Amino acid sequence: MVKQTAGREQLGAFAPKFAQLNDDVLFGEVWNREEKLSLRDRSVVTVVSLMAQGLVDSSFQFHLTSAKNNGITKEEIAEILTHAAFYAGWPKAWAAFRMAKEVWTEEVPVDSAKEAHEKNMLSPIGKPNDGFARYFTGQSYLAPLSTEQVGIFNVTFEPGCRNNWHIHHAASGGGQILVCVGGRGFYQEWGREAQKLYPGDVVNIPAGVKHWHGAMPDSWFSHLAVEVPGVDTSNEWLEAVDDAAYSSLK
Repeated sequence: MVKQTAGREQLGAFAPKFAQLNDDVLFGEVWNREEKLSLRDRSVVTVVSLMAQGLVDSSFQFHLTSAKNNGITKEEIAEILTHAAFYAGWPKAWAAFRMAKEVWTEEVPVDSAKEAHEKNMLSPIGKPNDGFARYFTGQSYLAPLSTEQVGIFNVTFEPGCRNNWHIHHAASGGGQILVCVGGRGFYQEWGREAQKLYPGDVVNIPAGVKHWHGAMPDSWFSHLAVEVPGVDTSNEWLEAVDDAAYSSLK
């Protein structure tokens, strides 16, 4: 049963009759005649009618949300608006789609997002990187791929995760190579602008360079970390990446 109070709350003092007709007649009676037309079908009629008039305001968003709550799926609303576009007009459909995308956007559960990311990987993302957790902001995962000849590790960062500033030291040789294999991330050297990383990008990090790397705020990110052989190699972990500086990255 539909019960509406918006009319009285917003216009009760200014236009009491209109508020009463809105709450009691339009929603209280017409919308509740489900034996004549289901709430789902009424949502379709209302959304198309408002779109045809070009009314993509807060009321349109309310009815889109109601349509979603009344069982209309993302695929169905896309088809409904596409069909109506030929009668209502293409520009009106564009405006309606922009708002519909917001309404039907759903938060992806962390576990599901992790699984989706892993499906696009050639190797598993591994286990929680507990041994180095104190050097990371957020959760990371580690999967050793090669521990002989040359060390190769698949490192995965959840959205927003990044490691601390750090330096790979070596008397000669050494350093690290990052091969980006999934998602989107950042790499930054001290004193330089951060660079965006995408699958297929390769970063060569010489020994002695202070840097950090990690995921973008809205994306999982994985790279292969290749340990470049050298003499007297070591890793120096430094301070965490400043939250404000990280949040300002575009």
